[in-house]
Amino acid sequence: MTGSSGDKRPKYQRIADSLKAAVDAGRYRAGDRLPGENDLMDEYGVARMTARQALGVLQSEGIAEARKGAGVFVRDFRPLRRRGIQRLAQGQWGSGRSIWSADIDNRSLVVDQVSVTEQGAPEHVARVLGVEPGVPMCVRHRRFVLDGKPVLLSISYLPAVLVAGTAITREDTGPGGTYARLAELGAKPVHFREEVRSRMPAAEEAARLELSAGTPVILICRTAFADEGQVVELNEMILDAASYVLEYDFDA
Repeated sequence: MTGSSGDKRPKYQRIADSLKAAVDAGRYRAGDRLPGENDLMDEYGVARMTARQALGVLQSEGIAEARKGAGVFVRDFRPLRRRGIQRLAQGQWGSGRSIWSADIDNRSLVVDQVSVTEQGAPEHVARVLGVEPGVPMCVRHRRFVLDGKPVLLSISYLPAVLVAGTAITREDTGPGGTYARLAELGAKPVHFREEVRSRMPAAEEAARLELSAGTPVILICRTAFADEGQVVELNEMILDAASYVLEYDFDA
């Protein structure tokens, strides 16, 4: 490979970095087809496996996606900017707007794979809510699909005794969502805590989020507190890491 003298990076990584630089420079734009394995083999004088690994790097980093029988293309998807502070402000859900409206502008958001069940609290949920394991919880599962691409899986746990008979136990919680309904019950969230970490997805998570091989997920666990520290919801979210920018904007 030209210009590789003294470069300790593996050949596939050097090719991948060259392709990424070409994408950054605008040589390949969103939706463009990248050079295929044969093209890279000819240009760089490498084996097919090396060319395949190079393209795999771009796919695993969310820059490119493979289309069956057509090749590898620059991913045509704008990352979602998750505004961690603004989205949870009472001005959002308190006025009947979804907390997602702070993130998506005019983009198309669909919530599917919705299920609402009553289950006993798992041990880790019971610990956060300060109840005994097995205490009945209203459990809400959802998947969020932005511009046709699944980006987030969510599961919320709320005390069943608190939300019984309300819209929270139905698929459609109404304007302002769960937090607006909690406020109507006298359990308005006044404080939130989010914990963030990352890992590789389980097979079922990768399938539901339609992730490219090697794409990690971001885990966000949000706890909502009402007055006097009462925990009214635990929400566990799994995000496609390639689809998100996490933004936290606050005064010093």
